[in-house]
Amino acid sequence: MLLPLLLLSFLLSPPISAVDPSFNGQDELRTYIIHMDHESKPSVFPSHRLWYETSLLSAAAGADTAIIHTYSSVFHGFSARLSSSAAASLSSLPGVISLLPELIRHPTTTRSPEFLGLSGHHHLHPSPSTGNLLAESDFGSDLVIAVIDTGIWPERRSFSDTGLGPVPPKWRGSCDAGIRCNRKLVGARFFSGGYEAATGRMNESAEVRSPRDTDGHGTHTASIAAGRYAFPASSLGYAKGLAAGMAPKARLAAYKVCWAAGCFDSDILAAFDAALADGADVISLSVGGAVVPYHLDAIAVAAFSSAEHGLFVSASAGNGGPAPLSVTNVAPWLTTVGAGSLDRDFPADVRLANGHTVPGVSVYGGPDLPQNRLFPLVYSSAAGDGYSSSLCLEGSLNPSSTAGKIVVCDRGVNSRAAKGEVVRKAGGVGMILANGVFDGEGLVADCHVLPATAVGAEAGDIIRKYIASSTPDSPAMATIVFLGTRLGVRPAPVVASFSARGPNPQSADILKPDIIAPGLNILAAWPDGVGPAGIPSDKRQTEFNILSGTSMACPHVSGLAALLKAAHPDWSPAAIRSALMTTAYVQDNRGETMLDESSGNSSGVFDYGAGHVDPQRAMDPGLVYDLTAVDYVNFLCNLNYTSQSIKTITRRSADCRGARRAGHAGNLNYPSMTTVFVEDIAGGESRRRRRMSTHFIRTVTNVGGGPAVYKAAVAAEGRRLGITVEPKELAFRRTGQKLSFLVRVEVDVAENMEAGSSRVSSGTLTWSDGRHSVKSPIVVTVQTPL
Repeated sequence: MLLPLLLLSFLLSPPISAVDPSFNGQDELRTYIIHMDHESKPSVFPSHRLWYETSLLSAAAGADTAIIHTYSSVFHGFSARLSSSAAASLSSLPGVISLLPELIRHPTTTRSPEFLGLSGHHHLHPSPSTGNLLAESDFGSDLVIAVIDTGIWPERRSFSDTGLGPVPPKWRGSCDAGIRCNRKLVGARFFSGGYEAATGRMNESAEVRSPRDTDGHGTHTASIAAGRYAFPASSLGYAKGLAAGMAPKARLAAYKVCWAAGCFDSDILAAFDAALADGADVISLSVGGAVVPYHLDAIAVAAFSSAEHGLFVSASAGNGGPAPLSVTNVAPWLTTVGAGSLDRDFPADVRLANGHTVPGVSVYGGPDLPQNRLFPLVYSSAAGDGYSSSLCLEGSLNPSSTAGKIVVCDRGVNSRAAKGEVVRKAGGVGMILANGVFDGEGLVADCHVLPATAVGAEAGDIIRKYIASSTPDSPAMATIVFLGTRLGVRPAPVVASFSARGPNPQSADILKPDIIAPGLNILAAWPDGVGPAGIPSDKRQTEFNILSGTSMACPHVSGLAALLKAAHPDWSPAAIRSALMTTAYVQDNRGETMLDESSGNSSGVFDYGAGHVDPQRAMDPGLVYDLTAVDYVNFLCNLNYTSQSIKTITRRSADCRGARRAGHAGNLNYPSMTTVFVEDIAGGESRRRRRMSTHFIRTVTNVGGGPAVYKAAVAAEGRRLGITVEPKELAFRRTGQKLSFLVRVEVDVAENMEAGSSRVSSGTLTWSDGRHSVKSPIVVTVQTPL
């Protein structure tokens, strides 16, 4: 596997500095999150808040500024809007550990329980386990999942508390005004201080100052994680059946942090702080953004403290695929989730007058185009002013060219559903949404406002060429045929085209994403007042909607983590992630390696991480790779983070001498193993190394029940990669026992590697006792500098 030259600059970056890159000499206002060392609070201040206010007053030198949020659970500190000079002044005060410049994030936007084997027999990967995860965990009934998103619509059947027992006594959360909580929805709060500090007072005619969801994203993700059983369920007649979340009896707490302008770090951090204080067990975060060093990443900082307190944090990988290096939320104490497909789709084919049928997908509720009738077909670039009309941007289409016709629109810039509205307003009777080269063959079924379908890049080229070859005597004509819901689709799962890909742009030693889960065309709950197309002109009402994104994949894993934590209360967040990763699969329902939807070729480790989740197997993984806060500190030490930067993340001072003696960052006890070799070709043939090697030290804990002997098996693609394990056998005498082993990898450097190129080899290590298979991906990248 070859990777682009861009990889080099990421993986060969210099040691991390604690300097805030925003101090650039320009005195502009922005929001900062200020991390304070609570142990250094002077005794003259009766409260932390008074200390913060005094510090702020001292730094701001009389400027009109105020505290936005205070934090006391994930760490001690506050957020405030400051000029660069005031921020620099504040950073020098005693007791200030660090300042994090605020980033703005965005949401990364029913058959899945059955597809994942949670409703009985798993048709794809039958499990040898005799237990049932839902039954063993009582459907997650005593666990609380905190969903940090756009809020919630509590009146949906998915959030009914019928038949649920009392709220778990440990729960300390509450519900803000405008939301009536019950035994299912046990908490609902909103945080808008950071949003309003940056953008001005909220427009309450367009947004609601409450946890109520006026977007839909948060309601959708919450019901995927823990929606109750709802029957019948469908969206515009599609995906009919029983809707259910992963952990149907788990309790939900909704924390609304995403608004019209995005999701602001200071508000996200306030939600983490509240979720930890309220007593949540799992945090589900379907938002993403820029990848920055961990000590400047508010999500990474908040998630570290959450994990240390036993909360499992699941985060979406982002929707930047299929581009490499697009994965976000990459801290190793987060579980990073990419998206795959179900074995269900919604075909809507294009029938051309020349007899060809081109496949597409759509969720369109009618009325359909008249049967047995073809309509004129036009490419939108010829129906307006070129580029903007080819994309069907607002106001770009000339009705005289589009009225009564099916219009082909290129994908990109504006939303897919919005293009259909542009075509409809210009008099078009239908739309074909065609992928470009970058999108490849990846398709998303959208709820459209007119008869419309999406087609892949190859199909788009066929249709455009057909239009270009038409003549007045033989005009281009077509219709769209909607075929409803199709089940049993093969191959499935495939890695969704949009799902963000590795390698990890922040830490090359950690494979991200960790796993993939269903994220393509997922049916889940939807609020009133928001049309299924998600555009203002769509006034249709639906109880459920079909959306796609790693946003939908993330809450699948959040719900599964709740089930695993309920079944195994003593498991740490790292143990839960390990169970999900080491039992994941990489074969589809044809028995072949999962495909990459964008290219149609086999996918790889940077696409799916350890593979696709298999919940039933995860309940009984045999062995787990566990981690503590100390392990993560050693990892940061070996990445050359400064002691101050480490303190920003971990709230404690770190002595890195022991960690650096112990090895390298790749020795973090992670279920995957990743390394990068840099081959110096500048010195000529005499200086080049033909064989490069490294080692990984790992420790596994026996959770399989009683004595067991595990034997190691390794597999490597190609002849260049060699993998050996010492010892080759692990004999456990009891449950809970830990044993360590060493993995040595050697790789032959290709003689024909050019400057600035890279080559990736992968393999697997599997420990098996005859009943359990504990599988870890091994990834080796060889690079040559530019």
